Amino acid sequence: MSLKGAQKKELRAIGHSLNPVVLVSDDGLSAGVIKEAERALEDHELIKVRFVVGERDERAELIASLAEKLRAEVVQVIGKIGLYYRPARKPNPKLSNILRNSLDQ
Repeated sequence: MSLKGAQKKELRAIGHSLNPVVLVSDDGLSAGVIKEAERALEDHELIKVRFVVGERDERAELIASLAEKLRAEVVQVIGKIGLYYRPARKPNPKLSNILRNSLDQ
């Protein structure tokens, strides 16, 4: 899955108002973190993850590794926050950040 420029721009606009739903700390990508991120992506399709780890290089590795494990696309990284997108198998209009945004317009 590779997003085009216009798609990323639209997802960044939606993601701007979102709060992080998963926190990655010094324990790294534990099974619990991956499971929670997986659940959040399936429900919401577009999520923010906060990485509270030391160095920038370590954060960059964790951000990329999480995307790979989740089979998701990194839409944007700003500081310690990563914005991830993966279409849900069965999107729920009440939970999906993507569908809710399109209904609001």
